[in-house]
Amino acid sequence: MEFLIEYSYIGVFIAAFLAATILPFSSEVVLTGVLLAGASYWPCMVAATLGNFLGGMSCYGLGMLGKTEWIEKYLKMDPVKIHRVQEWVKNRGSWMAFFVFLPGIGDFIAVALGFLRANIWVVGVSMFLGKALRYWLWMELVFKVQQIL
Repeated sequence: MEFLIEYSYIGVFIAAFLAATILPFSSEVVLTGVLLAGASYWPCMVAATLGNFLGGMSCYGLGMLGKTEWIEKYLKMDPVKIHRVQEWVKNRGSWMAFFVFLPGIGDFIAVALGFLRANIWVVGVSMFLGKALRYWLWMELVFKVQQIL
């Protein structure tokens, strides 16, 4: 973590990217360290949001490599039900990408949205907004705690 903190904004970007993939990683630790070292607010916000967004979209892309035939074959699900779920996700469910920032389940949401072929544009916008909100709230919390101490 110290290695990434030393690289400032690039370290924040890398940490945020890794945290958004299926690898277990905490970008908040690196972001907090960089902020407390005196880095500027907006470059940190941009680096964290972009890194996390691109990591999340890589999970979406990973999901797109999957085939729905696998669900039919290995989970013994009805193809009609699978098609109905895909249509719902394409039309109305893509906004769920907003919640990709949630720890523990966010990566699975991103992979599932890719697997189910959710609308990439809605996924991208929703995911970006969710991740931006996450880092904005985290950075505000860091600054509030820093003012108290």
